Amino acid sequence: MARSMIQRRQDAERQRIEAYQASLRRVCAMPRPAPDFERALDEVRRGHAGMAIRDGALWRPKLKTRDPARLRLAAARYLYARYPVSAALEAIWLDRSGLDGQEIALRLAWYVAVAGGGSLYKAGANAWLSRKEVHCFLNVAGDFAFEEAFWFAIARSYTEDCGLAARLARTKIARTPRADLAFWREVARFFCGQPTSKEEIDDLSDYIAAMHRRDKAYSLKGRTLASLSRQMSDWHRDLAAIERIEAMRRRAVARAQPVACAPVQNNVWAGSRLQDWEWHPSPKEAKAHGEWFSIRQLKTAEDLVAESRAMHHCVSSYATKCIAGYASIWTLRRKALGKIERLLTIELDPQHRAVQVRGFGNRLATPDERKILERWAKATGVTLRD
Repeated sequence: MARSMIQRRQDAERQRIEAYQASLRRVCAMPRPAPDFERALDEVRRGHAGMAIRDGALWRPKLKTRDPARLRLAAARYLYARYPVSAALEAIWLDRSGLDGQEIALRLAWYVAVAGGGSLYKAGANAWLSRKEVHCFLNVAGDFAFEEAFWFAIARSYTEDCGLAARLARTKIARTPRADLAFWREVARFFCGQPTSKEEIDDLSDYIAAMHRRDKAYSLKGRTLASLSRQMSDWHRDLAAIERIEAMRRRAVARAQPVACAPVQNNVWAGSRLQDWEWHPSPKEAKAHGEWFSIRQLKTAEDLVAESRAMHHCVSSYATKCIAGYASIWTLRRKALGKIERLLTIELDPQHRAVQVRGFGNRLATPDERKILERWAKATGVTLRD
């Protein structure tokens, strides 16, 4: 049966209404769940049984937030806080990203101790901070993260200038491992005595960290800001030289490797087949207790550049010959009384003949050093020049 015009219009209107309601169902947000206060209480109680000063069952928060982090902070304040706590300590309830389990436990324990009115110094802070520094840490004003507040307190023990202490607290020093605290305390003291900009402190901190990794006995004692800046510039030049040498080595490896083979993933070139050599003089021959000599081959860009820098000569420019196998570079060192001294740098050709032997500043070998070289040559088959 044919449908009237009125019926067709009614059907079309009904379809439009149904389509409109379907669109509303798609775009309308689902009902928001109520804040999960019980979960927040459970998370905050975890690991701190018996330390709450209030009964969680009586907590009647008037909070609209559903953010789990803010709920945790509110629950922590209710359960543990007799007194206000700094934002630096409260931050552990809001964000724990980048922290390991041990650090999280430490910061939570510090919060609970301070919020309840206990002594943070006796709660474990005495392992790193003095009483004066603990007081400063607890009363820090301003927008400081936990580590920044920690280092602000340390810096304030070395300077009365709050602005300088705050500047230091926001440098890379605040992100150094706490296991190296004694060393970085010395660094903070240095910059408190010789202030500079945050940017320069960050740049110098990179250099200082590299020196400390290379030598755990490295110290800033006797250094000045100017001398440290010069040494940092030398270090950057060395890094550039190392990168140039590494680029040459990678190109040489790529040419030598068959297409189907994966390149060797290390920074050592093949070098000479001669073995490293050591000699321990007899007690009668030794000039100092425990004296010994070693001659070892330098087969990395880092070693070659370090030798060039320490000995004040241009041996790092021989990297191309070493990588190609046309030469090998060796270093003679002496160890006595716990100190290692660089004596000579030696260049050998592929036939193990000594091409050059030079000491600091390109000086020639001394008679005593020559005797050591002759002993090495006899033991390894190296040919020395007269």
